[in-house]
Amino acid sequence: MALFLPTYFSPISQYGALMNFDSITFEVEDNFQKQTYRNRCYIYGANGKQILNIPLSYPKTEGRKKTKDILVEDSNWQTQHYKSLKIAYSHSPFFEFYKDDLQLIFEKKYKYLLDVTLDSFLFINDALDLAKNHVVSKEYNDSNLNDFRHLASAKSNLSYNFEPYIQMFDDKYGFLENLSILDLLFMEGPNSISFLEKVNVTLK
Repeated sequence: MALFLPTYFSPISQYGALMNFDSITFEVEDNFQKQTYRNRCYIYGANGKQILNIPLSYPKTEGRKKTKDILVEDSNWQTQHYKSLKIAYSHSPFFEFYKDDLQLIFEKKYKYLLDVTLDSFLFINDALDLAKNHVVSKEYNDSNLNDFRHLASAKSNLSYNFEPYIQMFDDKYGFLENLSILDLLFMEGPNSISFLEKVNVTLK
């Protein structure tokens, strides 16, 4: 069992870490923090690294907000995100293969950010046939055993020394490390598993 934070189409580092475990727990009882992959991911656009950010609507309650309680803003972010993905990856080797199932996420009505992140995990879990079991936490976990929650920080400047794979615009900007798992999926398809098995991510 390993501990992760639920993130939006998680960075490759997170999937590299969870490859080593059959079961994972998503921490949802923690205090929500901004500047994380909880509500954003990065893809390879025509102009380089491009952010896809989910606008949030915070519950009007006193005190800190837990991850499980964060609301998604009622806007057209889903239309914008799917359009950006089509523009960036429509000519990639595997976008056509996965796009129908992916589109369902961008057509579904969401209230809570947690549901978006869990659906994005389930999509990848199915697309790559990972067969990873998951549960969400019932109370805050302060254990450091197999703790990968730090991988949700978008402010980290860690270098993972990934083995490069071909990316859509690498002839212009070179290899961009640790983008969303979608970048790897659309470029490598089922072969993404081989890449993820070589990713070495350390515990916090």
